[in-house]
Amino acid sequence: MYEIINNYLKRLLKESTPAAPVWNIESIRQGKKPHWNYIDGCMVTALNLLSSISGDDSYARFAEDFINYYVDEEGNILGYSMDKYNLDDINEGRVLFPLYEKTGNEKYKKAIENLHDQILGQPRTETGNFWHKQIYPHQIWLDGIYMAQVFSALYEKNFGHGDYSDIVKQITNVEKLMKDPATGLYFHGCDVSKQAFWADPVTGCSKNFWLRSIGWFLIALSDLAEIMDSTSAEPIRRILKDLIINISEYADPETGMYYQVVNKGELTGNYLETSGSAMVAYAMLKAARLGIVEERYAGMGQKTFDGICKKYLKETKEGLSLSGICLVAGLGPENNPRRDGTFEYYISEPVVENDAKGVAPFILCYTEILRRIK
Repeated sequence: MYEIINNYLKRLLKESTPAAPVWNIESIRQGKKPHWNYIDGCMVTALNLLSSISGDDSYARFAEDFINYYVDEEGNILGYSMDKYNLDDINEGRVLFPLYEKTGNEKYKKAIENLHDQILGQPRTETGNFWHKQIYPHQIWLDGIYMAQVFSALYEKNFGHGDYSDIVKQITNVEKLMKDPATGLYFHGCDVSKQAFWADPVTGCSKNFWLRSIGWFLIALSDLAEIMDSTSAEPIRRILKDLIINISEYADPETGMYYQVVNKGELTGNYLETSGSAMVAYAMLKAARLGIVEERYAGMGQKTFDGICKKYLKETKEGLSLSGICLVAGLGPENNPRRDGTFEYYISEPVVENDAKGVAPFILCYTEILRRIK
């Protein structure tokens, strides 16, 4: 089964250019000009990792060419605006670190510093956590932990003094503020000011457990556990292990996959979703490899990955296609009341094929599978 995955990925790359990647469905639908964004960042990061694990240099060459389209010789980044203070825009910067290490080209270091300047100026909640975006004041989203904190850790490891205390504090704050004591799952967002229309007036949290937001959080935790020194990473490892154990209770018995709204699989309209399931599987496989959870969770991750392949990796007239991917979901802002965090909202968002928010985690999960079968 796994042999067909490389063929699928090669097709996506063949049909893509840096200016028009076929996996960025949001940009295609909205007619956006080429710009630096987290969706492409997830894909390029995954391709770069796949190249290093598989030994196929074509993935790394594509990733380097892609980034070079967006980063000029002075480290300026096409379509990036610091003044938006959007944590999503930090994510693509992850791939700059291995490119700088590989090439020594100073433009990558300059681009890293440009993104780090945003981190230094990012508005914070009263708890010390980053606002998710300038347009989301006082709000912490699980997504943002992945988008910014992994970059911050890489910066600290490569150019700082190994001080991960701010990263750990922000994540332990998330545990305090956003973990549900009944299920052990995490709510998508929290407005510390409790003013957002979707926020619980007592806790400030949103209403439901959106699978992909938990998935982003899990990937962040598992990547940070590998980047950081063992002493600094101890709280990260603890939170990661706890969440893996808790979410594993909601796996679909047949496929090993997880539902769009994690704990409400029995409700009409809910569905087994690809991107978040792949994220959970990646975290389980990686955490087992790092000795954070028992080996049986690697088996669960493997089952989830196989379930995605069987259910959603299908032959179409265009070739292989990966479906079952939620296109996008969010909370607000105030002028978008439809995004209210209800069950009905999450299941109403479009479900698409071949979007990088699903394909990239699928690739990341595949790299962990490859590590085990090599």
